[in-house]
Amino acid sequence: MLTVLLGWSAQGQIAEVGNGGPGPVKAEHLTAELTALSPQIAVGGTLQVGLVLTIQEGWHVYWINAGDSGEPPVIHWTLPKGVTAGPMQFPPPSRLPLGPLMDFGYEDSVAFPVLLTASPTLHPGKMHLDAHVSWLVCSSVCLPGKAHLGMDLKAVKGPLPKPPQVGALGTALSELPSPLSGGMSAKAVTDAKQILVTFKTGSRETGAQIYPYDSEVIDNAAEQRVEPLADGAKVWLKRAQDSVSPPGTLHALVEFPDIGAFDFNVPVTQGVVPAPPLAAQTMPNNSPDQDQDQAQALTAFSAIGLAFLGGMLLNLMPCVFPVLFLKGLSLLHSAGEARARQRAHGWMYTAGIVVSFWAIVAGLLILRAGGRELGWGFQLQSPGFVAVLASLVFFLGLSLAGQFELGLTLTSAGGELARKPGLTGSFFTGVLATVVATPCMAPLMGAAVGFALVQQAWLAFVVFTSLALGLAAPFLALTMQPQWTKVLPPPGPWMEILKNLVAAPLFATAIWLTWVYGQLYSPDGVDHMAWLLGCFLVLAIAGWALGRWPAKWGASVAAVVLIGAGLALPLHRPEVDKLVWKPYTEANFTAARATGDPVFIDFTAAWCLSCQVNERAVLESADVERALGKNHMQLLKADWTQYDPTITKQLTSLGRSGVPTYVIYPPGKISNPDVLPEVLTKQVVLKAIRTDAKPMGSQTAESR
Repeated sequence: MLTVLLGWSAQGQIAEVGNGGPGPVKAEHLTAELTALSPQIAVGGTLQVGLVLTIQEGWHVYWINAGDSGEPPVIHWTLPKGVTAGPMQFPPPSRLPLGPLMDFGYEDSVAFPVLLTASPTLHPGKMHLDAHVSWLVCSSVCLPGKAHLGMDLKAVKGPLPKPPQVGALGTALSELPSPLSGGMSAKAVTDAKQILVTFKTGSRETGAQIYPYDSEVIDNAAEQRVEPLADGAKVWLKRAQDSVSPPGTLHALVEFPDIGAFDFNVPVTQGVVPAPPLAAQTMPNNSPDQDQDQAQALTAFSAIGLAFLGGMLLNLMPCVFPVLFLKGLSLLHSAGEARARQRAHGWMYTAGIVVSFWAIVAGLLILRAGGRELGWGFQLQSPGFVAVLASLVFFLGLSLAGQFELGLTLTSAGGELARKPGLTGSFFTGVLATVVATPCMAPLMGAAVGFALVQQAWLAFVVFTSLALGLAAPFLALTMQPQWTKVLPPPGPWMEILKNLVAAPLFATAIWLTWVYGQLYSPDGVDHMAWLLGCFLVLAIAGWALGRWPAKWGASVAAVVLIGAGLALPLHRPEVDKLVWKPYTEANFTAARATGDPVFIDFTAAWCLSCQVNERAVLESADVERALGKNHMQLLKADWTQYDPTITKQLTSLGRSGVPTYVIYPPGKISNPDVLPEVLTKQVVLKAIRTDAKPMGSQTAESR
């Protein structure tokens, strides 16, 4: 704030650029120009002209109410006699978060329309319009600027045909808010903390964003909760912290994703404001172009059910299955124990998972209460956590490979706790299963986790407990019915061989975590290093086969094949990607939407194993790449390997709190997103591309 004020106070000392002639003028971090829909204005008629600012990436200018800081652009005209200019008009802005503050403004480019009126007594002929423009352009710092601009017009006897609305000025004119009319209405009620605005529009509004024209009315940075109604919407606003008395009126702009922007000015009555329902969606603290349709909003009961089913499916994810397999082997060892003892193993394993999930959700809620926006798998964004986890997995792999047998010494703090045959081992196997599950997002799980993390603490714990019980359910069911294990062969030497083989996926997991560790610092060369480590693992398996079955021709052949396959890993030359995925930023997202093409966003992370499988098996397949290119998809990759608040907020706006998440925005600036399943298949993606490549209005029978 201080930077803004100091910069603006120096406005009088800023050198003015431009000489008043027509054409664009380059200033610091932006280009300014006067433009018009037509080079002619009719005598006695009107013409739309405007100020167009093209802004450098990472910088922004402000709306008429700048929010918590900033100032809007100002234009001072010097016009020929007989020509008058109306007030500068402002198209709908974007929300621009800055730490705990929220500004309202524009990035990339913006046009501010101005209506010129020519007097009936104006003499036909050429004339020059002169304007002195000032602005404040900001990034991490704010710089005031000035320009002397001009434009040539010709006054002619009318009438003239209506000029087409093209270019930046035409776009701005089409987006200007209009008054509520045609049966549309708004009413507002307030209590000591909130303002509830109820809109009647005649159609179901699945999203809304409100921008007040007056400052210090609402808490600009607070999230706005929206409940769709059959004929409109309800919007909850948090009152400004410094407001002592309630506002008498609310004059604001509201933007609906499907029907556009509207001005409204209504009296605010005092009364009881109910809490927003659980199904009310949270509007994101970013661009209004990202307003989302969550017509399928979850209820608490459906979220709990989805969480349980998602937890069960999580057992099939590559992260968890090896741990569950190890516990299954231990169940064979305990086949001779009493049924009550076997059931105790199941309950202790379940307790380990539930307690671990409680610890994770408690950490998430505590950090979010402190202002951090985090999601599922957040701990894998920490290099220290990844290093410890990789070491634990590697250490456990060494034990399974037969290098040593862990005893009850101080070294047992890691893998021994998960391998002990007693109840303690079952508890810590549950802990380990939870830890290795965090890189994965199973089907149905994403919506439930995203729902839970924006609810009250008790409900978040209930949903996560359901998720934990789903993860524990298969093994718990097996311990409740020990006779099911009779379908497996009896314990014998084969178990020692199988135990050694299971060490291979654990070593592969350690290599993958090492790759993740490198990605957290710098991705350069890390991929090649991982392939070489993979080669070492395959060579180790070949050596194990030779040692296990010495002088056996079958083992020798297998070893030769494995050595060849291992050497192929670092020596292979992957094909160069034909499609370019741009990094996800708000600026890139806005630019992609502005093209009018469909937009595909891949929310991914190096530590998300499901993401890597989906990308290599589906998104990088020839069929899918061909379809993406054919339909002119704008491709954005939101890499969440390291914490990124912009990506976190966008995930939250989609009702998700983790990766993988895949979303396609059909053509059109305000089209609603299509969120794909967490586990992709070629058929699912190709069908979504065919459907979502069409404008929203043409999606009927093919809509999913």
